[in-house]
Amino acid sequence: MAVFDFSTLSPDLILDGLESAGFNVDSGLLPLNSYENRVYQFHNEQGTKYVTKFYRPERWSKQALLEEHDFAFELVEQELPIIAPLKVNNKSLLQYQGFNFAVYPCRGGRIFEVDNLEQLEWMGRFVGRIHAIGAKKVFEHRPTVNTEEFLIQARQTIVDSGFVSAGVQVAFFTILDQVIDLACQQYQPNQTIRLHGDCHAGNILWREEHGPHFVDLDDCRQGPAIQDLWMMLSGDRQQQLLQMDTMLSGYEEFFSFDSSELALIESLRTMRVVNYMAWLCKRWSDPAFPHNFPWFNSEKYWEQQVLMLKEQHAALTQDPLSLLPA
Repeated sequence: MAVFDFSTLSPDLILDGLESAGFNVDSGLLPLNSYENRVYQFHNEQGTKYVTKFYRPERWSKQALLEEHDFAFELVEQELPIIAPLKVNNKSLLQYQGFNFAVYPCRGGRIFEVDNLEQLEWMGRFVGRIHAIGAKKVFEHRPTVNTEEFLIQARQTIVDSGFVSAGVQVAFFTILDQVIDLACQQYQPNQTIRLHGDCHAGNILWREEHGPHFVDLDDCRQGPAIQDLWMMLSGDRQQQLLQMDTMLSGYEEFFSFDSSELALIESLRTMRVVNYMAWLCKRWSDPAFPHNFPWFNSEKYWEQQVLMLKEQHAALTQDPLSLLPA
């Protein structure tokens, strides 16, 4: 069975696709930092800058992609600084030669400072506003953050890849299975809402006069609210407590936070790191991955993962974060 992938996505095809949607490119295509999709910046004859995203084939259904766009439009309608796709003839999801793509206005900004408490409080208000809107409906075509996909299926992907070096297989899969068992036991969310889903510093741009704005809802899905908060934590336990308390002081101006979700942080972190390994295994046949991740798939890499998983096992057995006393 033929696989539909990015191998046929040439610059000419991208330019033809953009032209078919009414965008005349008067510059080259500047590749932006994206591996799951193909994302390029360009400008037209008037000098207006845009960003186009060509979605990875067969990753999301058309309905799931439209649900991502609809969520962005819903947030923009409530004056949240989300970069939503442009509509062409009232359509935001465009097609050309079998590829789904979208075009966005280009917005600049600097990197979000995860250790800046003022910015963290602002981010807390921002995420709280997103969640207040996200809680009003549920996604019908996008999945929920779940252990079956991010742990069980991810483990099988790693096994099937055959990439784990023979010398570390026993150690790797022994500790991997231990952290998966603990994470599955601990991940018991009370409720799920529509989330950004991948809320880390790389997806946040900061503009001094406007604060944060998100540039990517590609991984939006149902999940516990803490999923959009924990990835902004950094440093040691005391620093993380202060950071979480600061974020929640802004967050709860707009949406109530269930403090029991703090107990989900390490299981969510486990799901992220295990799924990341599986993602690299799954995408390794894409030429962009060996080029951009040259350190992957070596014996040293898998030895490092054993050590990382041991640290994660220790984190899973510690008491969870708890809010600072008022």
